[in-house]
Amino acid sequence: MSTEAPSRRARGHRRRSRAFLSGFAAVLGVLVLVGAAGAAIGIVQGPRVTKVQVDPAGAVAASGSRVILETTQALEDVDAAQVTVDPATPFTVDTSGRSVGVRFTLPLRDDTDYTVTISDASGRGVGPASTLTTTFRTPALQPYLLQRGDDGDTIYRTGLGGDAVPVFTHPHIEDYRATATHLVVSVRTDDDRPAILVTGSDGQDPRELELPGDGFVSNLQSADRGETIGFTFSDADLGAGGGREAVLFTTSVATGAADAPPQEVDLGGDVRVAEWRFVPDTDSILVLTFDSRLLLSGADGANAAPLGNALSIDGIARGSSQAVVEGLEGMRVVDLTDGSEQPLVEPTTAIGSLGAVTPMPGEGAGTIRTYAELSDDGAFVSTVVARVTDDGTATVLLDASASDSVLQTCVSASGRYAAVLVAPSAASNPYDRYLLPLPTRLQTHVVEIDTGTEVSVLDGFGLSWCQVPPA
Repeated sequence: MSTEAPSRRARGHRRRSRAFLSGFAAVLGVLVLVGAAGAAIGIVQGPRVTKVQVDPAGAVAASGSRVILETTQALEDVDAAQVTVDPATPFTVDTSGRSVGVRFTLPLRDDTDYTVTISDASGRGVGPASTLTTTFRTPALQPYLLQRGDDGDTIYRTGLGGDAVPVFTHPHIEDYRATATHLVVSVRTDDDRPAILVTGSDGQDPRELELPGDGFVSNLQSADRGETIGFTFSDADLGAGGGREAVLFTTSVATGAADAPPQEVDLGGDVRVAEWRFVPDTDSILVLTFDSRLLLSGADGANAAPLGNALSIDGIARGSSQAVVEGLEGMRVVDLTDGSEQPLVEPTTAIGSLGAVTPMPGEGAGTIRTYAELSDDGAFVSTVVARVTDDGTATVLLDASASDSVLQTCVSASGRYAAVLVAPSAASNPYDRYLLPLPTRLQTHVVEIDTGTEVSVLDGFGLSWCQVPPA
């Protein structure tokens, strides 16, 4: 047999192999050059943003949201002085590898364009610095609002323009709170027993929480973080023979949480609670007992720290450790970190007789206060709602006529709006017969604090940024 043909085939195969390898090497060389050129360009240009992570809706709803910028290079640590947020809001910054995160310590304003700029961002050890920037827009607020009616009570989700959508209806709603993912609704059933119903944020799939017994639920509140709620409970058969009265309980409404009974907050001594508040951004609680003790404790009552005596708790500023309380000698501001206190700043111009005080979110942001304006002869003229800054400057936000009654003032989580609950024509506006009795006609006035502009007037009460029920 001839070997010539196989030899020619072998030589051809070797030539093709060499040609392939030469071509592959050439392509690989080009790719290496391109990659090297790209890397060189990247080094010459400095770090660039490749991806941005941000949840605008979450940023409006709660503090602690972040915008994370991923870049082309591992970064030197970014200092807070290099970061600008416009509009201004308090923040912290951290750097990890190719990412830099800006954490907002207060909720952001709704319906607003935010720009985050990081100046002089440097790659680790090589190349020039560059400016990193991103812009995002927060959505408009969609808070909840409660309306009581002859044919049942309804919780609505509403825009500030009043375009309300019903989400939950029940024959008798005493009060409600909104957590990050749930509605928590205090009701009385058809057989007149208490119940706390938990639904999704859309009002669907209600389930009933276990309660301490048959009695009365009041002072329903929810923590800013997580799904912890609390309420005070009194036994239905409370009387001379004893029983539980205004005892504070806490529990979780998180989906999948164990169906455990609520936990009594044991504060020692007289456990009856006159007022209480979740400390913002925590599940700690500030409690005022029936015997006027002011206590700061965990959600279970453990390690309760005494903060002196008080007559009432007016509020705790989100994003700070400052609580406004009323004492025997007037209003004072208590620092919950060390128990120190100072008098409430007086306005530079006299307005009237001071009523409720609502702290603004953030350190040094001032307060929203209600005043009874009196004539020279001492007659009641109107109720004035004003912002008072920490230097005493007062700006009137709402002036309610003498015929109207101001029941509550709340501040939105970002500090942009004040919600003022008004009972119009109070003399001819009878109270209903609920355990939390309120006038049958109620209006919530929403005012933009910076401008003093009234944004809307909504029928109903309990706007979901209010942390406590109306008094």
